[in-house]
Amino acid sequence: MTHLQAGLSPETLEKARLELNENPDTLHQDIQEVRDMVITRPDIGFLRTDDAFILRFLRARKFQHFEAFRLLAQYFEYRQQNLDMFKSFKATDPGIKQALKDGFPGGLANLDHYGRKILVLFAANWDQSRYTLVDILRAILLSLEAMIEDPELQVNGFVLIIDWSNFTFKQASKLTPSMLRLAIEGLQDSFPARFGGIHFVNQPWYIHALYTVIRPFLKEKTRKRIFLHGNNLNSLHQLIHPEILPSEFGGMLPPYDMGTWARTLLDHEYDDDSECNVDSYNAPAKDIEKDLSPKSMKRSQSVVDPGVLKRMDKNEEENMQPLLSLD
Repeated sequence: MTHLQAGLSPETLEKARLELNENPDTLHQDIQEVRDMVITRPDIGFLRTDDAFILRFLRARKFQHFEAFRLLAQYFEYRQQNLDMFKSFKATDPGIKQALKDGFPGGLANLDHYGRKILVLFAANWDQSRYTLVDILRAILLSLEAMIEDPELQVNGFVLIIDWSNFTFKQASKLTPSMLRLAIEGLQDSFPARFGGIHFVNQPWYIHALYTVIRPFLKEKTRKRIFLHGNNLNSLHQLIHPEILPSEFGGMLPPYDMGTWARTLLDHEYDDDSECNVDSYNAPAKDIEKDLSPKSMKRSQSVVDPGVLKRMDKNEEENMQPLLSLD
């Protein structure tokens, strides 16, 4: 075992060996091979190429050198192409802070039976008057940056549960294809995290419609890890044990405290609202939403498009039922 694996338990070390092809004898060579590829992309500013940083990309791509490098390049390219998103990229930024305090994201105290961190989002908590969808995405990315420092999570990964209860049609109308593409690029294509499952619960019909729009833009591997449970919490419990879930998900624990993760990041500044001036942060964030990358989806209207709904035939509805296996 090298010093780069010092933070891993014996069980996780074995998992890294079996599932990720991680070999302590060749670890430094693997890292160097990825680092040597940096010169092939002079158009990208690689701000970090240290061993520990590159290792998380290798783990995310099961030590396939080229795939790990491509992910590393996309990580920095995404930040170059969306510079405004990463200005004031810290927990105390007013927009990020408000999103964090409303539970975007939340994190459960217990890991699942695979050692994965369980992230939770309660969609209806979004207060459109105080922060934007871009702020929510920034808060999620910032949180993942903090969590991925844990080598155990680099190997074991994450699970995400999104509760759509009371999420209104008006709120859903803000989920434009360009905004969703920005999120997909940032989370699926440009971040070194392993997501073992993304679970939708209590989703209304217009979230089903949203899914039909974004589905073609998701990788097959991602599609296989999306579970649409609706009101059937029993199917959720088949994958995540109710003993570690809060009562909102039919679990045995007390209701989730939305400020839990925010207090971890913000510490003593959690209760300091001196920076939270609505006018100061809403305008720049709205500008970002209006000026998303031209690479975004060509559809420019709300995802809740009547034309999409008409095309939702019986087969499509069947395809959106929960998938009950992970590969």
